[in-house]
Amino acid sequence: MGGREDSEPPLKRVKVTLTESKNSSDHSSITDPVASSLGDYMARPLPSQGDEETIGKTGVIKRSEFIKVITRALYSLGYDKTGAILEEESGIPMHSSLVNLFMQQVMDGKWDDSVATLRAIDFLDEKTMKSASFVILEQKFFELLKKEKMVAALDTLRNEIVPLRINVNTVHELAACMISPLQPVQLEPSSQDTDGASTRSKILEKLQKLLPAALFIPGHRLERLVEQALDVQRDACVFHNTFDSDLSLYSDHQCGRHQIPSQTSQILHAHSDEIWFLQFSHNGKYLASSSKDQSSIIWEVKGDGQVSLKHVLTGHQKPVLTVSWSPDDRQLLTCGLEEVIRRWDVTSGECLHVYEKNGVGLISCGWFPDGRGIFSGMADKSICLWDLDGVELECWKGQRTLKISDMAITDDGKRIINICRETTILLLDREAKFERLIEEDEVITSFSLSKDNKFLLVNLINQEIHLWSIESEPKVVSKYKGHKRARFVIRSCFGGFEQAFIASGSEDSQVYIWHRGSGELLLALPGHSGAVNCVSWNPVNLHMLASASDDRTIRVWGLDHLNLRRKVSQSNGIARLAHQFNGRT
Repeated sequence: MGGREDSEPPLKRVKVTLTESKNSSDHSSITDPVASSLGDYMARPLPSQGDEETIGKTGVIKRSEFIKVITRALYSLGYDKTGAILEEESGIPMHSSLVNLFMQQVMDGKWDDSVATLRAIDFLDEKTMKSASFVILEQKFFELLKKEKMVAALDTLRNEIVPLRINVNTVHELAACMISPLQPVQLEPSSQDTDGASTRSKILEKLQKLLPAALFIPGHRLERLVEQALDVQRDACVFHNTFDSDLSLYSDHQCGRHQIPSQTSQILHAHSDEIWFLQFSHNGKYLASSSKDQSSIIWEVKGDGQVSLKHVLTGHQKPVLTVSWSPDDRQLLTCGLEEVIRRWDVTSGECLHVYEKNGVGLISCGWFPDGRGIFSGMADKSICLWDLDGVELECWKGQRTLKISDMAITDDGKRIINICRETTILLLDREAKFERLIEEDEVITSFSLSKDNKFLLVNLINQEIHLWSIESEPKVVSKYKGHKRARFVIRSCFGGFEQAFIASGSEDSQVYIWHRGSGELLLALPGHSGAVNCVSWNPVNLHMLASASDDRTIRVWGLDHLNLRRKVSQSNGIARLAHQFNGRT
């Protein structure tokens, strides 16, 4: 008993035998007749629809299928005795006697008998029959070859495999083995090991994938059905924002609003002027903010969720527009307004390098995916790439960027994304030297790239946010409305479990949260006393959101603990009942 990985049930040896079983080395043809009749083992016709007993409220679950799937799960989990008892008590065998015979013949290496038995199984179309026969005869060929029975192997190839008229390339490779047996052939690993229980188990697994599920219950079928049910519940949960480890089989899943950060857990006071930008590090352990006060601040997120000041970064002579974390979160870039980019060490707070270009201000910044270089949008509308020491590597001139512009680079380093005109975003493929444009009808104020690099969140001057799919031909897939924007640059972000939510700042001093898929406005969070310029969702802590405002504060948002305690209390009650019924109190 225990955790055997998807083991097959103990094969039940059929007491009525065929003709004396041949060894795998026997030289015989697929067309050889089987002396004993297989009539007693023929798969019986399936009952007509509506004749079979069903269970469940809706009557769509066939009782026999349900029991077979449970039986398969028991065997897969290693509970062989329990599986056998269920088959006996229910009177519903997991496999027909003919299928059991076939499986046993495969495991015993009785290839000719197994082909004959396969032909006796009903409901197999010609393509499936040929494909399954090929797998069996290919293994027979290899075992004969290993035993140096070259004549028998050649006869199997010529008179049994070739007439199937499938897998022509593989047949040529098998023929090459005859010419040069020592020459390795590029076949599947299971084909190159020629005998033994493990190899034959792999052959049986291949056959099970080829043959209908009604004959061979797929491995882990019950687990897949349960996973599908959980997926449906999770996808239907508008407020879903928990990790999969929090899902339970004891009750239907429903998160509720309490799983979305909606309560102010902390207010951070350190900047002396409007805060324009903030961003969590990739590991969720830090938060960086930039301000009109010409400074940036690195905040540390403690294990208990509290945020504390780590470093105040000074040196810029103009307001700091934006910040960007290195891929390993050990360094931070800060970009002044048409000024310079500074690179900082996160641990020490030391400025490691200043990037500048004579006569041209820098307006945006970002990192190469490998962390070995940086890129920037320039005031002259060009885009430049530098190594860490400040050596210019590439520069694209012309109408490439605007005076105030967001920039992003995909994780593979191939595409640079930026606003090149008031209503247009440029997707620049560095390797293919190819450009693609995203064109809006309204002025674009900012954008954000999704974690999977497949979507862009575009903020517009008309108080709309558009979600663009950029994986192939760019297209708008969703729109979000409700927030306020009249004068300032307002930034939005993806967030939550699998980035299923959209959060945005707003000029009415609130933070807005939408469901990404449906576009439904879920929450508007009051608290700030000035325009909310930027929001950032912690990529590791799904229940932490931060917002930056003209009121010179950063608000850290967490869960509504009052409602959460109620929900946890209910869940604990269900869990206690389950333990009581299981005799574990």
